[in-house]
Amino acid sequence: MNAAGKSLRLIVEKWLAPTPAMQVRVTEFGRTSSNQRRYVRIEALRPAGPLAIFFFRHDDGSWNVFPPKTDMPAMRAYPLAA
Repeated sequence: MNAAGKSLRLIVEKWLAPTPAMQVRVTEFGRTSSNQRRYVRIEALRPAGPLAIFFFRHDDGSWNVFPPKTDMPAMRAYPLAA
């Protein structure tokens, strides 16, 4: 799916389904300390109590509820020329 299909607004509507009676707000945003990726904490005030979900920005520009895969160190072996 392209990034336009996973904008922050659309993904918040999908997960929290805000209504005039149950509004949502951004309560925290920033970058992760490990790899400097963006995140946003959205909170919905429900009758049962507040509900908060973290959303993470991925390399393709989409937002998801799971963090992007971290880059792992890699080592590559090249055959020696004979």
